Amino acid sequence: MTRPGPMKSKLLFAFLWLVLLSACAPPKPPQRFAWVTGLRPEKAAYYRQLHANPWPAVNRMIKACHIQNFSIHEREIEGRIYLFAYLEYTGTDFAADMKKMAADPETQRWWKETDPCQSPLPDAAAAKKIWADTRELYHLP
Repeated sequence: MTRPGPMKSKLLFAFLWLVLLSACAPPKPPQRFAWVTGLRPEKAAYYRQLHANPWPAVNRMIKACHIQNFSIHEREIEGRIYLFAYLEYTGTDFAADMKKMAADPETQRWWKETDPCQSPLPDAAAAKKIWADTRELYHLP
């Protein structure tokens, strides 16, 4: 077995150094998204039941679309029930991943169950959306 010459050794060392540096680069922080919508009181128990036993295919699609740390919270305010959703997105094209999710037949079937349970806020309803966008005011990493 022959040893590489000095030039090849330097190139190999430089290549390995670049690989090491790129592997040590801090990961891009996820994008955070949060939304709010209402929950119809007469459908609240069914909505809670669905989310207590989410469909595995829907969870797989959520993860396949680069979503992590996804949660939905519930809060009653002045007699009305609201839902607050939070997620972290680690992909590179949120719009494309959301289109991918929307095209998934099992996710479409899930939304046919969950959408009637929700009561969009007026601005979301005007935009033909279920969930209203929120604006992040503070984040402590």
